[in-house]
Amino acid sequence: MGHGSSGAHTAPPAPQAPRGGMRERFDRLVREVVKFGAVGGAGVLVNLLVFNFVRQVTDLQVVRASIIATVVAIIFNYLGFRYFTYRDRDKSGRTREMSLFLLFSAVGLVIENGVLYTATYGFGWDSPLQSNIFKFLGIGIGTLFRFWSYRSWVFRALPAREPVTRAETFLEHEHPTVVRSADGAPAAHR
Repeated sequence: MGHGSSGAHTAPPAPQAPRGGMRERFDRLVREVVKFGAVGGAGVLVNLLVFNFVRQVTDLQVVRASIIATVVAIIFNYLGFRYFTYRDRDKSGRTREMSLFLLFSAVGLVIENGVLYTATYGFGWDSPLQSNIFKFLGIGIGTLFRFWSYRSWVFRALPAREPVTRAETFLEHEHPTVVRSADGAPAAHR
């Protein structure tokens, strides 16, 4: 029987909208930026180490050495982003994901190495220190573009489960005669 002495059944209180919805989204964004930064920071180290290594052991021009380093860093970053930063994102359509990642990475490569090219060949700043400074500056500008494009187009977020759960809970309170199966789907009416 229900609650109280009248024998009437009272429904449980309706769920309230989660407090701090904006706060939760902000916290998720902060975690994403931190993870992106960790992978990106390691990628910057890989990029700069390969760049300086190639410059030391080959006679390649500075921008060609930089492009090789950027390609190595792109591969490193893809693995880090897919399996660490964005591991909870949609994994269907890997061909699409890889194609977009390579497209946006190529644009980032042009941005990054365009800065180095301009400094080296436009202004004649080509000492090892100057090359590293402009390589680093180019990486920074390219990273802003990459962050926006990767999170917007490449590693798409899965649809939010929270609104679906909220709607199901609302329906349960509005229509208590619906019996739900173990997975939460409507199973039968009483």
